[in-house]
Amino acid sequence: MQKHPIFNWPLRSIFWPPTLIAKQFTSVLYFNHLVGWSKFPNWLLKHSFKSLPVAAGSIGMGCIGFPAHPAWEVTSACNLRCIHCHVAGSKPAKDELTTDEARRFIDDLAGADEFRMLVYTGGEPLMRPDLLELLHHSKKAGLTNVIATNGTLITEDVAFKLREAGVVGAAVSLDSSQSAIHQYIRRNDDAFNLAMRGIQALKKAGILLQINVTAMAYNFSGLDELIELADSEGSGIMLMYQLVPVGRGNAIEEAALDINGNEKLLKFLACKQKNVSTIIEPVAGPQYWPYLMERGGKSNGIWLKLAKQVFHGCAAGRGFVYIKANGDVWPCPFVEINAGNVREASFRKTWRESEVFVNLRNRENTLKGDCGECKYRTICGGCRGRALAYHGDYLAEDPSCFLHPNR
Repeated sequence: MQKHPIFNWPLRSIFWPPTLIAKQFTSVLYFNHLVGWSKFPNWLLKHSFKSLPVAAGSIGMGCIGFPAHPAWEVTSACNLRCIHCHVAGSKPAKDELTTDEARRFIDDLAGADEFRMLVYTGGEPLMRPDLLELLHHSKKAGLTNVIATNGTLITEDVAFKLREAGVVGAAVSLDSSQSAIHQYIRRNDDAFNLAMRGIQALKKAGILLQINVTAMAYNFSGLDELIELADSEGSGIMLMYQLVPVGRGNAIEEAALDINGNEKLLKFLACKQKNVSTIIEPVAGPQYWPYLMERGGKSNGIWLKLAKQVFHGCAAGRGFVYIKANGDVWPCPFVEINAGNVREASFRKTWRESEVFVNLRNRENTLKGDCGECKYRTICGGCRGRALAYHGDYLAEDPSCFLHPNR
């Protein structure tokens, strides 16, 4: 008789396979080697052990943190009206999963061996009334919890309640070190001060701080100062998103970085990484990994073989999965393709068998154009969200790739 997955949960929550830790550590070591990271010892001492549960299930570095990385948009409700929001959140959707449906989804997800963590996002997840109840449920299911938030609703009391509910990491969105720019993007005159209050509360509660940034024309010139701010606040991780024109971002498509902007950003990050303790990973810029290899003369032979083990580029559908508030399952928030719904079919079945996920995992044979012919298609693979936004085909070439010789 097959053992029910629930019996594996307690063990999984306390046992970290040595191979899993080794893969994570090898990824960071190779990254350190490629960028010449002078502050790597600082990160190792201050953030590495706290980062392990946040990167739970990781098998290498991808463009959105790590693969085996499920993010659940628990509500489309939000207290802000950010100009670039892919959700375009405001009020809760009428068809959001109920508490009972949400519990069943969490149990289904926890039964998949490759997942050890769950990211609660939105909208603004703290706008969902039963959030703490759901966090406690996933904690009992053996999952580590991460919350992605705008930070404005987090007081010390809220931060400690999140910690009690199993939240080990919090990704706070911050778009500029200048309050006026951040507040322009967030459409709220108190957004910066409230986010900084939230950051202090999370740190006091002992939750690993992650800063999420969306690079675009409005804040590009101030990214250097923003990284310095994140580093000084003790951020262990920074995800550097690029604006992909979906949701409200459709209305500001001209603010998205073009091919030259993508190149400029990734080269800047490689240079900046040398002297900050926070580890910066680009999102929607998977060309970062092959760029680092080519810059260091490590793009062939054993270095290429090693890179295929530790760098995975665009993680959409290959390890990253995005669950909408109504239960629809997407490969990524920027790849707006519904592969199934957790109300109608098992999440695990959708994750393992749907055509869109199978295609994204088979990048050697499914990608088109320059991406399909590129030797870095498993290390980078191009941003699938950009391919869909600009070509209408999630398997098309990434229009922002600056590495291919005929660009």
